[in-house]
Amino acid sequence: MPRIATLTMNPTIDVSYDVEVMRHTHKMRTTNEQYAPGGGGINVARVFQRLGGEVLSVYLSGGATGPALDGLLAEHGLTCCRIPIAGSTRVAAAAHELSTRKEYRFTPSGPHVTAEEWQACLAALDAAALDAPEGISALVLSGSLPPDVPVDFYARAARVAGQRGVDVVLDTSGEALAAGIENGGLLLVKPSQGELEQLAGRKLESIEAIGEAAMEIVTRGQARLVAVTMGHNGGLLASAAGTRFIPALEIEAKSAVGAGDSFVAAMLYGLLTGKEPNEAFCLGMAAGSAAVLSPGSDLAQAADIARFHQLICSRPG
Repeated sequence: MPRIATLTMNPTIDVSYDVEVMRHTHKMRTTNEQYAPGGGGINVARVFQRLGGEVLSVYLSGGATGPALDGLLAEHGLTCCRIPIAGSTRVAAAAHELSTRKEYRFTPSGPHVTAEEWQACLAALDAAALDAPEGISALVLSGSLPPDVPVDFYARAARVAGQRGVDVVLDTSGEALAAGIENGGLLLVKPSQGELEQLAGRKLESIEAIGEAAMEIVTRGQARLVAVTMGHNGGLLASAAGTRFIPALEIEAKSAVGAGDSFVAAMLYGLLTGKEPNEAFCLGMAAGSAAVLSPGSDLAQAADIARFHQLICSRPG
């Protein structure tokens, strides 16, 4: 059974609900209110566990909202390593407008994190996560960095993992992504098309252009695999063997929350259970599609992943 660790520097309490019509100023009554633990690494952990893997979730938690996040993680049965902080864990909201089927998402930047607190994360990875007696096959660094955490934090975390011989997966954006791949040697990087454009410093207006930019990361030795997610347009994998594009399944998307995280969890699960990169990529695409089936932050379910994986594998090409 594959075992991984995930690091979530900026976790969330994800609140989702339905509203008939979004109207400014007016009080809007909501229904179907749900609460879930969220943030990149936590979302990856939830889906990876659903697929049958084992996860140690390392995360920051603090303030008045911290205990609520801790409780939600306990409800989901995740094995956790909590790093206490003084600042309050952020609360993100997603409102699904029933009349238009549109989703509105509100995501705070997160609490300020002191140098002592983010340094404690690195120590936790070294002492708790990567030194676990069961052995960890990969470390997933996923999500945004909260205020005051240095932009090269993920690069530092990757070096800690590398010293332990643990593969690293990186899924972030902006300066954190650029700094995170600088040292190279990553197993997998998963930018969206927009994130890859920002990293490349140019617009990527064709599949060929996206493939070229992704391959540049591979040929520079920064990552063995680069999986680019493009929403309803599909996804592209770059590796030493070249590039592969998979168009998206035709599905009515009810929510985009956690689609990328579901992709990462499933692709990594595929890689760690012996699938070749292209096949693992197909599994990731299936999970990304499964994640958009329902509004809110429910993420991809194993049965839906398996169903969509079969559909993707059965398509020509």
